Amino acid sequence: MMNHDGIYILYPNVTTVFDNKDGSVTAYDKDRNIVTIDMDLVNEKNSELEAEIEQEKQDAETKKASGKQKLLDLGLTEEEIKAIIGV
Repeated sequence: MMNHDGIYILYPNVTTVFDNKDGSVTAYDKDRNIVTIDMDLVNEKNSELEAEIEQEKQDAETKKASGKQKLLDLGLTEEEIKAIIGV
């Protein structure tokens, strides 16, 4: 199933999206009128969103590693750090 987030972001008037058997999607507004969407733009937006999520994960890992190093610098042992932050 395709991620519909890009559609909802790019087309705020869309309230419902259906995945069709042929792989296409049909988007509707609140009045059940079909909304024409540009799938190239949607795919680009979905790629941007995926990249943002991946960056957030990487940032979290970097912060976790930095925090762990700071605890090591304070003299805590690996076991103590694991007890505190589960790393």
